[in-house]
Amino acid sequence: MEIRARGARWSYRTLVAAASAALVGVLLTPTGALGAQPTAGPGGPRVKESRPVYSYDDAIRESIWVDTGIDGDENGKTDRVAVDVIRPSEPAERGRRVPVIMDASPYYSCCGRGNESQRKTYDADGKPLGFPLYYDNYFVPRGYAFVAVDLAGTNRSDGCVDVGGRSDIQSAKAVVDWLNGRARGYATRTGTERVRADWTTGATGMIGKSYDGTIANGVAATGVEGLETIVPISAISSWYDYYFQQGAPLYDSGPEWLSNYVESPEARARCQAVQRRLIDEAPRTGDRTGLWDERDYVRNAKKVRASVFAVHGAQDLNVRAKHLGQWWDALADAGVERKIWLSQTGHVDPFDFRRATWVTTLHRWFDHYLLGYENGIDREPMADIERAPDQWSTDRVWPPRTTATTTLRPGAGAVAGVGTLGRTPARPGTTETFTDDPGQSETDWAAEIDLPTAAKSGFITRPLSRDLRLSGSGTVTVTATPSTSTAHLSAVLVDIGPDTIRDYAASGEGIRTLTERTCWGPSTTADSSCYRETEARTAEVGQTVFTRGWADLGTYASAGHGRPLTPGTPYTLTVELAATDHVVPAGHRLALIIAGTDQDLIDPPSTTPTLTLDLARTSAGLPLVGGAAAFARATTGAVPPYSAPRESRHHGVAEPRRTPPIPGDSSR
Repeated sequence: MEIRARGARWSYRTLVAAASAALVGVLLTPTGALGAQPTAGPGGPRVKESRPVYSYDDAIRESIWVDTGIDGDENGKTDRVAVDVIRPSEPAERGRRVPVIMDASPYYSCCGRGNESQRKTYDADGKPLGFPLYYDNYFVPRGYAFVAVDLAGTNRSDGCVDVGGRSDIQSAKAVVDWLNGRARGYATRTGTERVRADWTTGATGMIGKSYDGTIANGVAATGVEGLETIVPISAISSWYDYYFQQGAPLYDSGPEWLSNYVESPEARARCQAVQRRLIDEAPRTGDRTGLWDERDYVRNAKKVRASVFAVHGAQDLNVRAKHLGQWWDALADAGVERKIWLSQTGHVDPFDFRRATWVTTLHRWFDHYLLGYENGIDREPMADIERAPDQWSTDRVWPPRTTATTTLRPGAGAVAGVGTLGRTPARPGTTETFTDDPGQSETDWAAEIDLPTAAKSGFITRPLSRDLRLSGSGTVTVTATPSTSTAHLSAVLVDIGPDTIRDYAASGEGIRTLTERTCWGPSTTADSSCYRETEARTAEVGQTVFTRGWADLGTYASAGHGRPLTPGTPYTLTVELAATDHVVPAGHRLALIIAGTDQDLIDPPSTTPTLTLDLARTSAGLPLVGGAAAFARATTGAVPPYSAPRESRHHGVAEPRRTPPIPGDSSR
């Protein structure tokens, strides 16, 4: 799949919404000492910015149970989800309304949120006291409400967890509807006393990391009115692609395990039928079923009305960057306003790798899309890309407009298994052979790129004379003949050369947590705004795997359905690579590796095949900035003398760790 470079497109609906939001801001936000105050813009005019003028101590803290309209646990009653709210008291006293920042999560009681695994806390009467993360501390004094929703089947909510399905999404969508007067809220879980959200404008922004951000994606894909923006961080865009990639299993369990893990004890007892469906309708064969279609938000990207600020780690081996790439591309096709941060980390929140800049940027984003303030953030560069630890660059659009899919072709080298990578097709009949070794990983393959090892076939450019940038998603088309009836394929791109990178495969996935704390708003005895600082955890490496993809060769005829292979018969399959943005520096080499099982990242097939690659019918379609001309310039001319090819050494990042099948925080 190619990601097409495209700028943000402004629709008539968006412009009207922005104008309306600005009018609401004029009519409903306090002025002078009690509201948005003009602040100096970067080198220019003064702009509006919400200021911390409201009391956090006196904020209203309450719980409401919102009727979702569905009966997930089939007990004859529609489910109610618990909604914990904190909002400033002063606007309500003056008859003024506030917008909402919402995080809908299954993790508030089972697992916690953030780098310090915070859980919700309550007083003896069940009134909310502690809200995880800093959103309440920072934004409530600035005139926002923060709403923390327990997904159905978790914490204090009715219903069942169905892992991204109708129940999960409706859990949060119903709250957006309630905030906009379209759904019913109650003062208690079982009572009849109605509660209306007459304190809000209805303008809602959803935010969250991993599972929480996934829910934001899913709710946005319903097109619900009132959801003005989402900020998905390391989020899933299609649950099939969380458990499989093109038929290859990524974990040794399915969604029923995750459902059981996050559900409350009461829900586990009453949700056996849902658990059974998650087993029966999600076969471990990798076949795509209706269950997965229901959990595919990409196919409904055209319904998205909200703007999207997406954040992802290019080295996220939990929620792989493929989720970002396919979602971003679909949003571009739908003309959705969007922004992106792409870091070098694994599964890490930007609060923990670029804290001060992140909070400032998020503040301006919400001020613009929820309060309607013209602060210019919508006219700034679309993309922030981390080039080296704590070193960032920007792009006006992402991928850059000069990005073009360029076909590179493998060729035979002087020794078996160590071939070339260029623009010239291999001669018909040229082959390379490897045998699947489930005990080896992409780290092993990359470290031995210049050696004729049995478990992989590697193809390498000459040392580059100029930097070569890849931006977006690529593909690798393989024609392979297996020796057995099952086979899995891995395709990875490697930057061969010395570098200092974030150590994404180690504990923390690119960050180290320190003891010092910084504070982001006022605190109470029950809810601190102070969090432990972090720093980049780095590694000196001799090679860097910067994107990868996997597939079951049995899906050659249909991406959603595998079939047995006939030994000795060639099959052609295109493997999708995860989205990336990486510069291979002058003096380094670009390598393509094709192999079998990527240890700890996909499960092995039921047999141990030897595969023969037909190099004349194998190629990579890569998103090169500058296209074929850039590749030609980078592979001709003099090579910088300081970085001539050197022996590859196996050092640097740790072996990829087996990530649990939980789209959660890096601390777990």
